[in-house]
Amino acid sequence: MSGTSSVGGPGVYEAGDQRNVKNSEINDAERYKEGQPNSHLANDSKDERSIANKLAREEKRQNEPDQISQEAKDSQIDPTLPAKKHGNEPSKGAKIDAEIQQEEEEMLRKKGIKK
Repeated sequence: MSGTSSVGGPGVYEAGDQRNVKNSEINDAERYKEGQPNSHLANDSKDERSIANKLAREEKRQNEPDQISQEAKDSQIDPTLPAKKHGNEPSKGAKIDAEIQQEEEEMLRKKGIKK
């Protein structure tokens, strides 16, 4: 094929840079770890797990306690706290949330619900 073309030199048509991997090198290569934890997303519609496997996973999840990060717990106490911990100024939304939270606590104190 390379000899019949009149465009470019013969080096253009030769597969000098395209080399197949030897079978001995394929067998010696370290395989990627199969079945890594959390490799399946629970709500992935294209996940090919069987329905039985999905149901078994949901049963296990019902028995597990909800895992909430420390930062999420801190944000429930004070919405501006995570930003302050990271040395940043809290966002406008976090400041507004903190104001609303303070107002609600004051209203509950006035009503005698929260001390």
